Parts: sequence; structure tokens; C-alpha cells
Amino acid sequence: MDKETYQKKLHAQLDQWKAEIDKLQANSREVSADMQIKYQEQIKDLREKRAEMEAEYDKIQTASAEAWKDFKAGADAAWDNMSNAMTSAWSRFS
Repeated sequence: MDKETYQKKLHAQLDQWKAEIDKLQANSREVSADMQIKYQEQIKDLREKRAEMEAEYDKIQTASAEAWKDFKAGADAAWDNMSNAMTSAWSRFS
């Protein structure tokens, strides 16, 4: 996969995760106060992980055509971390 294709893939996934976090935020308004606390903790964690993923995306975006692959491993790890956290959140609150 070339740099441009990888960037598009990351960008699309970042947008999807933002939408999913926003949906969790909306859902949190419809639950009890105790559950709202749990939702907010999870949402905070997801936003932090998404920010980490966005930082990796930024590194790749600014890297040269040759150097971007050096950052790909970090982006892949952040992707896996975020994906696992998102799956966990949806299973916890569905």
C-alpha cells in the first residue's frame, strides 16, 4: 500500500471513530447517572486513544515518501489499540 492510500484509510477510520464516539456521547444522555459516569470514563479513554491515532496520522502525513513507512508500525499499533477499545466500548454499552 502506498502512502496516499494508507493516509486515506487512516483518515476515513478516524472520521468513523469520531462518529462512533459522538454516538456513544449521545447515548450517554439517555441512561442513569451511574451509567453516565461509566460512559464518560469510556468516552474520555476513547478520545485519548483517537488523539494518539491522530498524532500517528499527522506523522505519516508530514513524512517524506521514503520515511513514512518508519511511522507505519506506530500507526498500526495505535489503530489496533483504538479498534480494540472501540469494540470493548460497544460491547460494554450495547
